[in-house]
Amino acid sequence: QVHLVESGGGWAQPGGSLTLSCVASGFNFSRYSMNWFRQATGKEREFVASIASSEYTFGDNTRYGDSVKGRFTISRDNAKNTVFLQMNSLKPEDTAKYYCNRDVFWGQGTQVTVSS
Repeated sequence: QVHLVESGGGWAQPGGSLTLSCVASGFNFSRYSMNWFRQATGKEREFVASIASSEYTFGDNTRYGDSVKGRFTISRDNAKNTVFLQMNSLKPEDTAKYYCNRDVFWGQGTQVTVSS
C-alpha cells in the first residue's frame, strides 16, 4: 500500500526559506519518479517539481514549473525513501498546500504560508 507523508510546511516571510519532506512507503522508492504539486485556495493544482528515478542516467533528472525555477530545488534520498523540496526566496504567491505525488498516489499535503 503506497503511502506518502509530507512535512515541513509552515509560515515564512517573503524572501525566506522552507524545506518540505515527503516520506514514501509501500513501494520500491528508488525506481519511481517523484513529484511535488501545490494548490492555492480557489486555484487549480499546479506542478512544482519532479525528480526522475535512480534508473534515469541521461543528464539532469529534475524539472520545475516556470514559477519556481531558480528558487526551488527538488532532491531525493533513496536510502531514506524521502523526497525533498528546498524552497528559497519565497514569495506570497507561493502560499499553497504542497502535495507529494507518485503516479495516482497523493499525500495529504502540507500548508505553506508566505506573508509578512
